[in-house]
Amino acid sequence: MLKLYCRIFQCLMKLGMYFVPWKIPKTIEGPGAVRRLPALLKQKKRKKALIVTGQTLMGRHLLDGLLEAMEQEQVDYVLYNKVAPNPTDTQVEEGFALFREQGCDCIIAFGGGSPMDCAKGIGARVARPKKSVKQLQGLFKVLRPIPPLFAVPTTAGSGSETTIAAVITEAAGHHKASINDPCLMPRCAVLDPELTMGLSGQVTAFTGMDALTHAVEAYTNNTYNTRLEKELAEKAVKLIYENLYRAYEDGSDLKARQNMQRAAFYAGRAFTRGCVGYVHAIGHTLGGLYGTPHGLAMASLFPHVMRAYGPAAYKGLARLCEICGLPAADDSDKGKAEAFLSWIEELKEKMEIPLYPPTVRAEDMEQIVDWAYREANPLYPTPVTWSKEDFRRFVRSMIA
Repeated sequence: MLKLYCRIFQCLMKLGMYFVPWKIPKTIEGPGAVRRLPALLKQKKRKKALIVTGQTLMGRHLLDGLLEAMEQEQVDYVLYNKVAPNPTDTQVEEGFALFREQGCDCIIAFGGGSPMDCAKGIGARVARPKKSVKQLQGLFKVLRPIPPLFAVPTTAGSGSETTIAAVITEAAGHHKASINDPCLMPRCAVLDPELTMGLSGQVTAFTGMDALTHAVEAYTNNTYNTRLEKELAEKAVKLIYENLYRAYEDGSDLKARQNMQRAAFYAGRAFTRGCVGYVHAIGHTLGGLYGTPHGLAMASLFPHVMRAYGPAAYKGLARLCEICGLPAADDSDKGKAEAFLSWIEELKEKMEIPLYPPTVRAEDMEQIVDWAYREANPLYPTPVTWSKEDFRRFVRSMIA
């Protein structure tokens, strides 16, 4: 009955999606592209921007080029730089208050997925000032235009610069949930590879695996995808196969960095409609409960979840194996799927990513199961539908 309920819900969602205005943000690409953003703001007659970012990025002086160009173009701005790795509803409220107090008319999200999610949350609160973050979490609860949002990713992973989701953690209860609404999609994404060149090997690995998870989950899911999402996911996987380890080994490889940004962008747009799956549903609980970096949670869970799906995921994984040109033990879908997952595990080992999540406590199992189940079912069109017992069995296998 659970599977039937989920599939009926997903079919109805697919029908509804044909009435949603799916878009892809405009892009400004190339080395130094971030310096061209203020001219665009001026052209759009924007007077004052709220720049949403984190302290680490301020300390690395990554914003210097943007701020200098803002002053040259005489576009005013105010900084909110308190975003944590897993942004909270408290931070969204602080940014919202600053936006109103300072009379801002647009938002620049500068950083990885966390500043972008926080910026989207702030935008949602501006659009819906009488609703809390918790009231806005879920599907299509904003339904009003947010202030123009411009996204400047400094990692190549989240794809948040082209998604309609903002993942926010409840500061009091540590529950992590998404605001999902087409109005949250940024107007423009600035893909400047110079901003990612200072990333550590570890951050490069985690964020790259996040992008790969987005693409593969979207690709192996059922129901929601159109040809566009399938093509974007395939492009993303191929770019990651060719460029992630290069960027990890040599952070100054500008071409690899640019290709990884493009891969993250493609993967983000693919899962915006194609959706994510149980890797994300379980991974979000680890971020909420333990503060596990999102990319680490994705990378450590990814091959295990895909294997747990069994034959239902073989065809999609086999096709990705072919796209990457990976050798397989035999010509069956199962053999090719295993070759693809083995490549991921070998890549994880080379990038020193743990085989299993570093922290899953037995006493938290029921909370993890409950949160993951409620996030995923019936929304995520995964290859197979897991009951709570299926989730429990999987989580138990992750406990050291």
